[in-house]
Amino acid sequence: MVAMDSSILRYQILETGRMKNVCWPYFDPDFDSLPERIFGPTCRVCIDNESMEDCTVVKVDSVNKQGLLLEVVQVLTDLNLTISKGYISSDAGWFMDVFHVKDEHGKKLRDQNVINYIQQAIGTTRESTPSPPNARAYTNNIVEADHSSEHTAIEMSGTDRPGLFSEISAALADLQCNIVEVHAWSHNARLACVAYISDPSSHTPIEDPHRLASIEDHLTTVLRANTVLSAGEPSQINNREVKTGGFLGGEGTVSNVERRLHQLMLSVGDFDGPRSSSSTGTGLNNNEGGSKMVVSMENCDQKEYSIVNIECKDRRRLMFDTICTLTDMQYVIFHASVSSDHDGRAFQEYFIRHNDGYALNTESEKEQVIKCLEAAIERRVSEGVLLKLRAENRVGLLSDITRVLRENGLAVVRADVATQGEKAVNAFYVRDISGNEVDMGFIKSMKKEMGLTDLEVIKNDTTTTSSSTRTITNISPHERHRFSFGDLLKSQIERFSHNFVAIN
Repeated sequence: MVAMDSSILRYQILETGRMKNVCWPYFDPDFDSLPERIFGPTCRVCIDNESMEDCTVVKVDSVNKQGLLLEVVQVLTDLNLTISKGYISSDAGWFMDVFHVKDEHGKKLRDQNVINYIQQAIGTTRESTPSPPNARAYTNNIVEADHSSEHTAIEMSGTDRPGLFSEISAALADLQCNIVEVHAWSHNARLACVAYISDPSSHTPIEDPHRLASIEDHLTTVLRANTVLSAGEPSQINNREVKTGGFLGGEGTVSNVERRLHQLMLSVGDFDGPRSSSSTGTGLNNNEGGSKMVVSMENCDQKEYSIVNIECKDRRRLMFDTICTLTDMQYVIFHASVSSDHDGRAFQEYFIRHNDGYALNTESEKEQVIKCLEAAIERRVSEGVLLKLRAENRVGLLSDITRVLRENGLAVVRADVATQGEKAVNAFYVRDISGNEVDMGFIKSMKKEMGLTDLEVIKNDTTTTSSSTRTITNISPHERHRFSFGDLLKSQIERFSHNFVAIN
């Protein structure tokens, strides 16, 4: 027999009473890691506390994949970090990001546990693996755990009306559902709500299909209670406005709650609500001080990009909201720059294409993107008073609290409710239904009636007011100067074109 190469394994097996040579190909167990050993790791995360005096620099170099930018921003957002600047480039299959971040106190990241988690979490997002068990340890105070497997999720969306959130809470109490966690947004007469419920007797998920069907039917009736179709308007009766099951963001998948709220709002068309001006870049008021929100679009024909420019009041989670919307609208972000100034203004610039690789060609497409981005920015800008309540948890507590608010003429425009041990922690943005100032005289009676152990009232939340009353037109060109991929791209094109020599 001819001698075989050492890369072939030679097995001897006993067959029909004699030995026989069988050859099998040999696979080096280190073969899968060969590209990484040659070109380096497929994802590098560097946390730099030395380069900048007032912030921490997070650098990410990775093999690119669709949605990776959103996943990275989500990791930073879940830690309540503020992104003051960011530069993103993801051309040619490689993803390179630089973020300037601060903690919730405006300081550098000094907690080594947080730094280690960022490096681990961003590394795992590249592989789309589940978060480690302590992934939620540093998130905001309202959402502290992933209940997707421990409880039954319900998502609701539809036309909003005064008192609707209270009616939903009452319906769940009547159906003997223990509310573990609930998040609700109201914007442009639309409501989106995601809730986690359990059986009050066993504290386990509700899995009986007949009971789940009853819950869906009951809540659907509540949502459609005041739906009146105009003449010639198509019926929406077949749309599923209520859905139950162990999901968020799709069948069999788990998605971030806030992203799902954005998706629900998008599905019910809250971007088509009344607006104070056209979406051609003239600007919308997004706070009481007269500060303008400007969303505009242009095409870069040389590179076949569509360029989105956003200027608005800066706030936390702004970058997540805009990137989430563009991603869910099936656009790919190739380059981006984000920054903010000392006056609390945010500037964002995105170079995008369709998933199919083409830029936006029609004005209707551009108009749709502008309207959806405006809505995404406005959803989290809640007008009114912020109430933070804490009480002993029980079935029907949320129903009782929202009933008292409704009886005092207050509408809930945003809600975040969670349980912490035996306590229920509630945060509501409320406004007066008639448009007047919120009367705070009912607070003492409410606290006594409900047995609340803690009640905090915040009238001037940072998301609704601004110390600056200047508009875009009052900002000098020097103040508005910032890094722009558009300026960089145009300068490169101009330099390239100047190298051509006319041929006679």
